[in-house]
Amino acid sequence: MPKDLDRWRRAGKIGGAARDLGAGMIREGASRRDVAEEVEKYIRSQGGQPAFPVNLSINDEAAHFTPDPEDMRRFAVGDVVKVDVGAHLDGAISDTAATVEVGATKYASLVAATRSAVEAAERELRAGVETMTLSRAIERTIHALGFKPVENLTGHTIESYLLHAGKSVPNVTGMSTARLEPGEVVAIEPFATNGAGRIGNGAFGNIMRFREPPSAKKFPELSELFGRFRTLPFCARWVPEPELRSALLKARKRLQTYPVFVEEGHGWVSQAERTFLVVEGGCELLTP
Repeated sequence: MPKDLDRWRRAGKIGGAARDLGAGMIREGASRRDVAEEVEKYIRSQGGQPAFPVNLSINDEAAHFTPDPEDMRRFAVGDVVKVDVGAHLDGAISDTAATVEVGATKYASLVAATRSAVEAAERELRAGVETMTLSRAIERTIHALGFKPVENLTGHTIESYLLHAGKSVPNVTGMSTARLEPGEVVAIEPFATNGAGRIGNGAFGNIMRFREPPSAKKFPELSELFGRFRTLPFCARWVPEPELRSALLKARKRLQTYPVFVEEGHGWVSQAERTFLVVEGGCELLTP
Protein backbone atom coordinates (compact mmCIF):
# COMPACT_ATOMS: atom_id res chain seq x y z
CA MET A 1 0.00 0.00 0.00
CA PRO A 2 1.40 3.46 -0.82
CA LYS A 3 2.74 5.16 2.33
CA ASP A 4 0.56 8.25 1.90
CA LEU A 5 -2.62 6.96 0.30
CA ASP A 6 -4.41 10.29 0.66
CA ARG A 7 -1.71 11.91 -1.48
CA TRP A 8 -2.20 9.30 -4.22
CA ARG A 9 -5.95 9.83 -4.07
CA ARG A 10 -5.56 13.60 -4.39
CA ALA A 11 -3.16 13.16 -7.32
CA GLY A 12 -5.76 10.93 -8.97
CA LYS A 13 -8.55 13.47 -8.57
CA ILE A 14 -6.36 16.23 -9.96
CA GLY A 15 -5.41 14.07 -12.94
CA GLY A 16 -9.00 13.06 -13.67
CA ALA A 17 -10.23 16.66 -13.53
CA ALA A 18 -7.33 17.81 -15.74
CA ARG A 19 -8.16 15.08 -18.29
CA ASP A 20 -11.78 16.22 -18.45
CA LEU A 21 -10.73 19.87 -18.74
CA GLY A 22 -8.51 19.05 -21.71
CA ALA A 23 -11.10 16.87 -23.40
CA GLY A 24 -13.68 19.65 -23.02
CA MET A 25 -11.37 22.21 -24.65
CA ILE A 26 -10.78 20.18 -27.80
CA ARG A 27 -12.93 21.63 -30.55
CA GLU A 28 -12.52 22.92 -34.09
CA GLY A 29 -10.09 25.86 -34.16
CA ALA A 30 -8.70 25.35 -30.64
CA SER A 31 -4.93 25.66 -30.35
CA ARG A 32 -3.28 22.44 -29.25
CA ARG A 33 -0.53 24.41 -27.50
CA ASP A 34 -3.16 26.37 -25.55
CA VAL A 35 -4.96 23.17 -24.54
CA ALA A 36 -1.75 21.58 -23.26
CA GLU A 37 -0.75 24.68 -21.33
CA GLU A 38 -4.18 25.18 -19.76
CA VAL A 39 -4.30 21.57 -18.57
CA GLU A 40 -0.81 21.82 -17.08
CA LYS A 41 -1.70 25.18 -15.51
CA TYR A 42 -4.74 23.58 -13.86
CA ILE A 43 -2.64 20.76 -12.37
CA ARG A 44 -0.25 23.31 -10.85
CA SER A 45 -3.16 25.42 -9.57
CA GLN A 46 -4.34 22.42 -7.56
CA GLY A 47 -0.98 22.03 -5.82
CA GLY A 48 0.36 19.31 -8.10
CA GLN A 49 2.82 19.09 -10.96
CA PRO A 50 2.46 17.46 -14.37
CA ALA A 51 4.00 13.98 -14.25
CA PHE A 52 4.76 14.39 -17.96
CA PRO A 53 3.85 16.93 -20.65
CA VAL A 54 0.23 16.64 -21.75
CA ASN A 55 0.09 14.32 -24.77
CA LEU A 56 -2.17 15.49 -27.60
CA SER A 57 -1.65 12.82 -30.24
CA ILE A 58 -3.83 12.99 -33.34
CA ASN A 59 -5.30 10.37 -35.71
CA ASP A 60 -2.64 7.69 -36.44
CA GLU A 61 -0.44 9.01 -33.63
CA ALA A 62 -1.01 6.82 -30.58
CA ALA A 63 1.06 8.69 -28.00
CA HIS A 64 4.06 10.87 -27.09
CA PHE A 65 3.31 14.10 -28.90
CA THR A 66 3.23 17.37 -26.99
CA PRO A 67 3.25 20.83 -28.62
CA ASP A 68 6.53 22.71 -28.73
CA PRO A 69 6.68 26.43 -27.78
CA GLU A 70 6.11 27.57 -31.38
CA ASP A 71 3.33 25.12 -32.27
CA MET A 72 0.59 26.94 -34.21
CA ARG A 73 -1.57 23.96 -35.22
CA ARG A 74 -5.27 24.02 -34.41
CA PHE A 75 -7.66 21.11 -34.19
CA ALA A 76 -9.77 20.38 -37.26
CA VAL A 77 -13.08 18.60 -37.76
CA GLY A 78 -12.49 14.85 -37.91
CA ASP A 79 -9.32 14.83 -35.79
CA VAL A 80 -9.23 11.91 -33.34
CA VAL A 81 -7.31 13.35 -30.39
CA LYS A 82 -5.83 11.39 -27.48
CA VAL A 83 -5.61 13.52 -24.31
CA ASP A 84 -3.10 11.77 -22.02
CA VAL A 85 -2.51 13.48 -18.68
CA GLY A 86 -0.25 12.77 -15.71
CA ALA A 87 -0.30 14.58 -12.37
CA HIS A 88 1.85 14.08 -9.33
CA LEU A 89 2.02 15.29 -5.73
CA ASP A 90 5.57 14.84 -4.42
CA GLY A 91 5.98 11.77 -6.61
CA ALA A 92 2.53 10.22 -6.13
CA ILE A 93 1.49 9.85 -9.78
CA SER A 94 -1.81 9.50 -11.59
CA ASP A 95 -1.98 8.68 -15.31
CA THR A 96 -5.22 8.99 -17.29
CA ALA A 97 -6.43 9.54 -20.84
CA ALA A 98 -9.48 10.04 -23.04
CA THR A 99 -10.12 10.29 -26.79
CA VAL A 100 -12.11 13.06 -28.46
CA GLU A 101 -13.29 13.18 -32.06
CA VAL A 102 -13.51 16.81 -33.17
CA GLY A 103 -16.91 17.86 -34.51
CA ALA A 104 -17.89 14.46 -35.90
CA THR A 105 -18.95 10.93 -34.93
CA LYS A 106 -17.37 8.87 -37.71
CA TYR A 107 -15.07 7.15 -35.20
CA ALA A 108 -17.50 6.97 -32.28
CA SER A 109 -17.26 3.16 -32.16
CA LEU A 110 -13.46 3.32 -32.12
CA VAL A 111 -13.56 5.80 -29.23
CA ALA A 112 -16.08 3.62 -27.38
CA ALA A 113 -13.92 0.51 -27.82
CA THR A 114 -11.18 1.71 -25.48
CA ARG A 115 -13.61 3.12 -22.90
CA SER A 116 -15.36 -0.25 -22.81
CA ALA A 117 -12.03 -2.08 -22.61
CA VAL A 118 -11.02 -0.15 -19.47
CA GLU A 119 -14.37 -1.01 -17.89
CA ALA A 120 -13.96 -4.69 -18.81
CA ALA A 121 -10.50 -4.81 -17.23
CA GLU A 122 -11.74 -2.97 -14.14
CA ARG A 123 -14.31 -5.71 -13.53
CA GLU A 124 -11.47 -8.26 -13.36
CA LEU A 125 -9.01 -6.16 -11.36
CA ARG A 126 -8.25 -7.41 -7.84
CA ALA A 127 -5.28 -8.46 -5.73
CA GLY A 128 -3.71 -11.67 -7.05
CA VAL A 129 -5.10 -11.38 -10.59
CA GLU A 130 -2.80 -12.29 -13.45
CA THR A 131 -2.27 -9.41 -15.81
CA MET A 132 -3.15 -11.86 -18.61
CA THR A 133 -6.73 -11.91 -17.28
CA LEU A 134 -6.92 -8.13 -17.73
CA SER A 135 -5.32 -8.40 -21.17
CA ARG A 136 -7.91 -10.99 -22.22
CA ALA A 137 -10.75 -8.69 -21.16
CA ILE A 138 -9.23 -5.77 -23.09
CA GLU A 139 -8.54 -7.82 -26.22
CA ARG A 140 -11.98 -9.45 -26.35
CA THR A 141 -13.79 -6.16 -25.84
CA ILE A 142 -11.92 -4.36 -28.61
CA HIS A 143 -12.26 -7.27 -31.05
CA ALA A 144 -15.99 -7.53 -30.30
CA LEU A 145 -16.44 -3.96 -31.52
CA GLY A 146 -14.59 -4.69 -34.77
CA PHE A 147 -11.17 -3.19 -34.02
CA LYS A 148 -7.67 -4.35 -33.16
CA PRO A 149 -5.91 -3.76 -29.85
CA VAL A 150 -2.47 -2.20 -30.26
CA GLU A 151 -0.35 -5.17 -29.25
CA ASN A 152 2.94 -3.41 -28.45
CA LEU A 153 1.54 -0.80 -26.05
CA THR A 154 0.71 -1.66 -22.45
CA GLY A 155 -0.67 -0.45 -19.18
CA HIS A 156 1.76 -0.39 -16.26
CA THR A 157 2.26 -0.30 -12.54
CA ILE A 158 3.27 3.03 -10.97
CA GLU A 159 5.51 3.82 -8.01
CA SER A 160 6.66 7.08 -6.44
CA TYR A 161 8.40 9.19 -9.12
CA LEU A 162 8.35 6.13 -11.41
CA LEU A 163 5.67 6.14 -14.09
CA HIS A 164 6.47 2.68 -15.49
CA ALA A 165 7.36 0.62 -12.43
CA GLY A 166 8.02 -2.82 -13.89
CA LYS A 167 4.79 -4.77 -14.36
CA SER A 168 2.94 -4.39 -17.65
CA VAL A 169 -0.71 -4.91 -18.59
CA PRO A 170 -0.60 -5.73 -22.32
CA ASN A 171 -3.55 -5.12 -24.62
CA VAL A 172 -3.34 -8.72 -25.91
CA THR A 173 -2.91 -12.07 -24.17
CA GLY A 174 0.21 -14.20 -24.05
CA MET A 175 2.68 -11.44 -23.20
CA SER A 176 2.74 -11.35 -19.37
CA THR A 177 2.01 -13.70 -16.49
CA ALA A 178 2.72 -11.21 -13.69
CA ARG A 179 0.29 -10.96 -10.79
CA LEU A 180 -0.86 -7.74 -9.18
CA GLU A 181 -0.43 -7.45 -5.44
CA PRO A 182 -2.57 -5.58 -2.89
CA GLY A 183 -1.49 -1.97 -2.58
CA GLU A 184 -0.02 -1.70 -6.09
CA VAL A 185 -1.05 1.24 -8.27
CA VAL A 186 -1.72 0.33 -11.89
CA ALA A 187 -2.71 2.26 -15.01
CA ILE A 188 -4.99 0.31 -17.34
CA GLU A 189 -4.35 1.76 -20.81
CA PRO A 190 -5.95 0.12 -23.85
CA PHE A 191 -5.39 1.41 -27.37
CA ALA A 192 -7.60 0.37 -30.29
CA THR A 193 -7.16 0.89 -34.02
CA ASN A 194 -8.67 0.21 -37.43
CA GLY A 195 -5.13 -0.28 -38.74
CA ALA A 196 -2.43 -2.93 -38.34
CA GLY A 197 -2.55 -3.22 -34.57
CA ARG A 198 1.06 -2.23 -33.93
CA ILE A 199 2.91 1.04 -33.47
CA GLY A 200 6.36 2.13 -34.68
CA ASN A 201 8.53 5.10 -33.88
CA GLY A 202 7.93 8.39 -35.65
CA ALA A 203 9.58 11.79 -35.27
CA PHE A 204 10.65 13.39 -32.00
CA GLY A 205 7.51 14.27 -30.04
CA ASN A 206 9.05 17.16 -28.03
CA ILE A 207 9.24 15.08 -24.82
CA MET A 208 12.48 14.17 -23.05
CA ARG A 209 13.87 13.16 -19.65
CA PHE A 210 17.12 12.86 -17.77
CA ARG A 211 18.43 9.32 -17.42
CA GLU A 212 20.63 10.34 -14.47
CA PRO A 213 21.74 13.52 -12.68
CA PRO A 214 24.15 15.60 -14.81
CA SER A 215 27.37 16.88 -13.30
CA ALA A 216 26.75 20.22 -11.60
CA LYS A 217 30.37 21.19 -12.31
CA LYS A 218 30.39 20.32 -16.02
CA PHE A 219 26.75 21.10 -16.82
CA PRO A 220 25.39 23.65 -14.32
CA GLU A 221 22.37 24.58 -16.47
CA LEU A 222 21.38 20.94 -16.93
CA SER A 223 21.91 20.30 -13.23
CA GLU A 224 19.48 23.11 -12.48
CA LEU A 225 16.91 21.56 -14.81
CA PHE A 226 17.40 18.13 -13.23
CA GLY A 227 16.54 19.74 -9.91
CA ARG A 228 13.18 20.72 -11.38
CA PHE A 229 12.23 17.56 -13.25
CA ARG A 230 14.34 14.73 -11.76
CA THR A 231 13.83 11.69 -13.99
CA LEU A 232 10.23 12.51 -14.98
CA PRO A 233 9.52 13.51 -18.61
CA PHE A 234 9.42 17.22 -19.50
CA CYS A 235 9.42 19.50 -22.54
CA ALA A 236 10.87 22.79 -23.79
CA ARG A 237 7.58 24.61 -23.05
CA TRP A 238 8.45 24.19 -19.37
CA VAL A 239 11.82 25.93 -19.76
CA PRO A 240 11.11 29.65 -20.39
CA GLU A 241 14.65 30.88 -19.64
CA PRO A 242 16.55 31.39 -22.95
CA GLU A 243 19.91 30.29 -21.55
CA LEU A 244 18.47 27.09 -20.07
CA ARG A 245 16.51 26.28 -23.21
CA SER A 246 19.66 26.78 -25.29
CA ALA A 247 21.60 24.42 -23.02
CA LEU A 248 18.81 21.89 -23.31
CA LEU A 249 18.85 21.94 -27.11
CA LYS A 250 22.61 21.47 -27.18
CA ALA A 251 22.41 18.55 -24.76
CA ARG A 252 19.63 16.53 -26.38
CA LYS A 253 22.00 13.62 -27.08
CA ARG A 254 22.53 13.31 -23.32
CA LEU A 255 18.80 12.95 -22.70
CA GLN A 256 16.31 10.21 -23.38
CA THR A 257 14.01 11.57 -26.08
CA TYR A 258 10.59 10.16 -26.90
CA PRO A 259 9.48 9.54 -30.48
CA VAL A 260 5.82 9.81 -31.41
CA PHE A 261 4.23 6.35 -31.55
CA VAL A 262 2.63 6.00 -35.00
CA GLU A 263 0.26 3.21 -36.03
CA GLU A 264 2.13 1.02 -38.52
CA GLY A 265 -0.81 0.71 -40.90
CA HIS A 266 -1.64 4.42 -40.43
CA GLY A 267 -4.99 3.48 -38.97
CA TRP A 268 -6.69 5.86 -36.57
CA VAL A 269 -6.08 5.15 -32.89
CA SER A 270 -8.16 5.67 -29.74
CA GLN A 271 -6.98 5.46 -26.13
CA ALA A 272 -8.58 5.36 -22.71
CA GLU A 273 -6.73 5.15 -19.42
CA ARG A 274 -7.50 5.13 -15.72
CA THR A 275 -5.31 4.62 -12.64
CA PHE A 276 -6.40 2.16 -9.96
CA LEU A 277 -5.31 1.03 -6.51
CA VAL A 278 -5.34 -2.78 -6.27
CA VAL A 279 -7.03 -4.09 -3.13
CA GLU A 280 -8.27 -7.44 -1.86
CA GLY A 281 -11.37 -8.41 -3.76
CA GLY A 282 -11.32 -5.49 -6.19
CA CYS A 283 -9.86 -2.09 -6.89
CA GLU A 284 -10.27 1.61 -6.18
CA LEU A 285 -10.50 4.05 -9.08
CA LEU A 286 -8.06 6.87 -8.40
CA THR A 287 -8.76 8.97 -11.53
CA PRO A 288 -12.55 9.43 -11.69
